[in-house]
Amino acid sequence: MSLTTYWLEHAWLGTHVEPGVALEAGGDGRVTALRTGVETPPPGAEVLRGLTVPGLANAHSHAFHRALRSVVQVGSGTFWTWRDVMYKVAQNLTPDSYFALARAVYAEMALAGITNVGEFHYVHHAPGGAPYADPNAMGEALIEAAAAAGIRITLLDTAYLSAGFGQAPNPHQLRFSDGTADAWAERVSALKPRAHALIGAAIHSVRAVPAGQLATVAGWAEERRAPLHVHLSEQTAENDACQEAHGRTPTQLLADHGVLGPRTTGVHNTHLTDIDIALLGGTTTGTCMCPTTERDLADGIGPAGRLQHAGSPLSLGSDSHAVIDLLEEARAMELNERLRSRTRGHWTANALLTAATADGHAALGLADAGRLEAGALADFTTIALDSVRTAGAVPRLGAETAVFAATAADVRHTVVGGRHIVRDGAHTLVPDVPSALSESIAALRA
Repeated sequence: MSLTTYWLEHAWLGTHVEPGVALEAGGDGRVTALRTGVETPPPGAEVLRGLTVPGLANAHSHAFHRALRSVVQVGSGTFWTWRDVMYKVAQNLTPDSYFALARAVYAEMALAGITNVGEFHYVHHAPGGAPYADPNAMGEALIEAAAAAGIRITLLDTAYLSAGFGQAPNPHQLRFSDGTADAWAERVSALKPRAHALIGAAIHSVRAVPAGQLATVAGWAEERRAPLHVHLSEQTAENDACQEAHGRTPTQLLADHGVLGPRTTGVHNTHLTDIDIALLGGTTTGTCMCPTTERDLADGIGPAGRLQHAGSPLSLGSDSHAVIDLLEEARAMELNERLRSRTRGHWTANALLTAATADGHAALGLADAGRLEAGALADFTTIALDSVRTAGAVPRLGAETAVFAATAADVRHTVVGGRHIVRDGAHTLVPDVPSALSESIAALRA
């Protein structure tokens, strides 16, 4: 078995920063050994100067939303007017154009230190709703795009069946819908995991999957012990409509139909009652916060602290990709809570990095990632400690520097499965990521 030795100038080991760490990555893409107290690089070692942390997990992504960046910043509006612009972009996607765009977006993620993405995928069919010759052509394009960009993916294939409670899909949503949850399950069952890809499930929202069909999606995930994600209480309008249709909150509706549980993650979880928080925490249902999107769309600030205290593990996502920067997502979760409470220090830097690493990977079905230790996947990223944002800090406070000062622009190296994907700030598989982004986005506007 071939071994690659990396010498980490400083490494975050979950609780503290350790100087001088030698990490050996085996040919199977896992860490075979980790040695501390190694003051100088061993002969032949790859030297990573700065702070090395486990690879970041982007637990919630809609890759095609990257094409909306700046476009949706013109003027004012609401989540619902933003959604109309999003639909127009979705209508122009094909398997080939989606591959090109997603490859560029996932390369941008690698440059930001992200080694695994949870892709909440619901653009399944051709415009008008007719299946492609391969009914999973769009999902396969995303899986291949992740491989081409050198990162891992958990494809969260999404059931999206209706426009609202008791409403048929609107014309834009026809390509999202399989008609029934049974038809969704039949299609998604043809998708197969591979070395860099897991297959999970998602319920778009309680408004998009009829209550009587929620258990079908949950049962599919349970049978395969796969992750299950759901947009939950992102908007008060959804809560109001659910109360009118079912006499209960979206969280209570999900609980009634067996959706909640330790392999389930609610995305946003913004507008919750005390009962909702107790249900999510009591079932160890996870919470994925997406602060940069939640503030961009004026959604509100979710009760992340109360959820975690109740027992809901926290993860982070870049969602609509207003920016792709998991360090900013971690920072924003803490700073949002400070604004609301007018007190500081709700999470330590270690806790915020854990949400961005180990707990994010766990939410995506990878319990063996997100830690620098023997046996774990050899996925890690190195953040510069000598940039204009990070210079001058004490190295032992590297976690605080990473979370509260660094940005994605400070990522110098990203390693996935022991393989260098980003080296000295340059992507090794996609030579010109800005051009790849520009060209793939322009193609959708043509």
